[in-house]
Amino acid sequence: MTLVDRLWHDCRLATLSPTRAGLGIVEDGLIAASGGRIVYAGPASEAPALDAKQRTDCAGRWITPGLIDCHTHLVYGGNRAHEFEQRLAGASYEEIARAGGGIVSTVKATRQADVDQLVAAALPRLDTLVAEGVTTIEIKSGYGLDLDTERRQLQAARRLGEMRAVSVRTTFLGAHTVPSEMAGDKSGYIDKVCNEMLPAIAAEGLADAVDAFCEGIAFSVEQTAQVFTRAQALGLPLRLHADQLSNLHGASLAAQFGALSADHLEYADEGGIAAMARAGTVAVLLPGAFYFIREKQLPPIDAMRRHGTRIALATDSNPGTSPLTSLLLTMNMGATLFRLTVDECIAAVTREAARALGLFDQIGSVEAGKFCDLAIWDIERPAELVYRMGFNPLHDRVRRGVSST
Repeated sequence: MTLVDRLWHDCRLATLSPTRAGLGIVEDGLIAASGGRIVYAGPASEAPALDAKQRTDCAGRWITPGLIDCHTHLVYGGNRAHEFEQRLAGASYEEIARAGGGIVSTVKATRQADVDQLVAAALPRLDTLVAEGVTTIEIKSGYGLDLDTERRQLQAARRLGEMRAVSVRTTFLGAHTVPSEMAGDKSGYIDKVCNEMLPAIAAEGLADAVDAFCEGIAFSVEQTAQVFTRAQALGLPLRLHADQLSNLHGASLAAQFGALSADHLEYADEGGIAAMARAGTVAVLLPGAFYFIREKQLPPIDAMRRHGTRIALATDSNPGTSPLTSLLLTMNMGATLFRLTVDECIAAVTREAARALGLFDQIGSVEAGKFCDLAIWDIERPAELVYRMGFNPLHDRVRRGVSST
């Protein structure tokens, strides 16, 4: 008889284990955990002899891995509701950006905020995501564009992880756009990112990865490669905003550098998608941004399926192009806008999102040895998680074996 900390029984599991077909469903399920990690997950009839300090009767509820939002810009100052009005009047994202709006306007507000103010502004957004079962979230910088403000953004993101029972992964996105004081000098700013900002951020241990915006209104393939080369020399994993508004072959670049993910990808070509599959680079799709800025170019989903490119979904929560704080609604958008299946959507915010963060050895599926991060749902079938809009069926959220209720 093995004594465990906690045991959940009479539950149906969507384990997302790659060793099981589809969602990895187990009808008569049982999960046991000790020390914050799963000891057993599978059919109750196959479980070893277990005794538990605490037992939870799930009354037939469904359990999935805790949800993972693998691409957000959650920490920033101000908002851009006025730009929303401009877009409703017909202005494009690029037109607003070139006129001094967009990212630059958020930079101004973020630079005026200290760490405490950034944390206070971000907490309600984080709490909304956590209330839907999110147990891990990625948060990018990129609204400072100078070392001090980028540092404050990352410090605020780290603090959020200390204040709430959620795992926070931070990403340095200094190469987001050119700050106004650089007067359009992209090369000069990239030199500053590589020679001043990146080494300092790495030395202080503030970033778990490095990202860049490879786009006509942002940085070229060559400039992005410069950032990536420097980041790799500093031992930091890579991610990329790629092929969102045009095809600069960012998907191929991400694959070339072995990036964890390439994100957006509306204009990616088949060659880039195939290269990502070979490199193990995850395609992170962001339907909230697609919806909010009324894009018409769909990501090449069929090519991703043909080549076996792994697909994740995320909110892209940000003030300008995706002020979205619902991963459940993101799944619905992934299905309705991008025609992903129910299984693809659920895998996209669990197993594949974990891969996009380089964390699938720790989270993303309900398997022995992994952290006990779970979402327990009042649903009759997993499709309800994708089907409903504006409805939250979460019964309980478990992080590292500890229940939120």
